[in-house]
Amino acid sequence: MSDRGVTPGPPSKLLWAAEVPRAAWAVISLLRSGRMLDEAPRGDGRPVLLLPGLFNSDRSNFVMRRYLNRLGYRAERWGLGRNIGARAVGADGEKLLERIRALHAETGEPVTLIGISLGGVMSRFAAHRLPGLVREVITISAPFAGSPRATNVWLAFELLTGDRIDSERVAKQAAEVVQPLPVPSTAIWSRSDGLVNGMICHIDNDPQCRNIEIRASHLGVQLRPEVLRLIADVLGGAK
Repeated sequence: MSDRGVTPGPPSKLLWAAEVPRAAWAVISLLRSGRMLDEAPRGDGRPVLLLPGLFNSDRSNFVMRRYLNRLGYRAERWGLGRNIGARAVGADGEKLLERIRALHAETGEPVTLIGISLGGVMSRFAAHRLPGLVREVITISAPFAGSPRATNVWLAFELLTGDRIDSERVAKQAAEVVQPLPVPSTAIWSRSDGLVNGMICHIDNDPQCRNIEIRASHLGVQLRPEVLRLIADVLGGAK
C-alpha cells in the first residue's frame, strides 16, 4: 500500500457529506470542457470494456463510452446488469471472464479493461485470470490495495452483494487482486475521495502500474472531464 506502514481508515464524514454536491459539479463541468476533451489523442479501434462501480449499471458509463467511441476506440458495455459483485459475475467471475473471452474472439485483439470502484477491482481480478486476453487495465477510485473497512461503503457492499468482507472467498480474491499485474496498468485515485480512502486505490511497488492522483469525489468520478481526458491520454500513450 501507499501509506508507509500506516493503516488507512475511512474518509472523513466531511468528505463523505460533500460527495453529492461535488458529483453534481462534475456533471456541470462537462459542459465547459468540450475543447479540452476533443484535443485528446485519437483512438486506434482497440476493444475497451467498461466495468461499472458497486450497484451501478452500464448507464453510469454512458458518457465515457460515448467519448471513447468518438475518439476512435471500440468501447463496450460489460452487459451484466448492475454490479452487485458475485451476484452479477459469478462466485469466481465466470460471467465477466466469458464476456472478455467473447470480445477478444470477436475482435481478435486483447481487451483493455477500465473499471470504476468495484469495477476496477474486478478488472484487476480478470487481468490476473486472463493475462493473454487483456491488454491493459485502468482503475478509477478502485479500492484494491487495502482493507474494505477503509471505506464508507463496506456495509453497503455486504448488503447489496451478500458477501462478507471477512469471508474466506473474498479475502482470497482480495489477496490475488493486490498482486502486481501481468499487464500494464494505471491507477487513478483521489486523496479527497469521500467514499473510499485513496491510499487503498493505488500501490507504490507495482512496476507495471502507473499511479495518477486527481482531486475528485467518488460519486460521478467517471464523468469528470479531467478523468476522461486522463483516460484518453493513457490509452493514446501520452501518460
